[in-house]
Amino acid sequence: MHLAYPAVLSALLFCTGLYGVLARRNAILVLMSVELMLNAVNLNLVAFDVWLSKAARDTLHSGQALTLFTIAIAAAEIGIGLAIVLAVYRNRGTSDIDKLRDSAEGHESDGPDSNALAAEETGKAEAAA
Repeated sequence: MHLAYPAVLSALLFCTGLYGVLARRNAILVLMSVELMLNAVNLNLVAFDVWLSKAARDTLHSGQALTLFTIAIAAAEIGIGLAIVLAVYRNRGTSDIDKLRDSAEGHESDGPDSNALAAEETGKAEAAA
């Protein structure tokens, strides 16, 4: 088998994962997209290991060893990431990444216009008093 087939499949997987990371707002879907990107890297590592092992008979299969390490790191990453997302969901009630941008409690600012809105509300409260 040619090296081009797994390389193209790996590139498609990586691009799909990258699109998922950049376009999604849900933290769980972003974690799944990162896993897709890691699987694309694993496919590349194994494909290049097989391709290089055809040239030399005495190989260490370092691509497959690196793939095992990547799988172990991905398992730890998804475990810790999912625990963090669940804890944030319990505290905030959402897993939307845009709404979690402001990590300070009690601040619900979405941008530069929020300061003007806060000033208007303060002015209305003072006028009512």
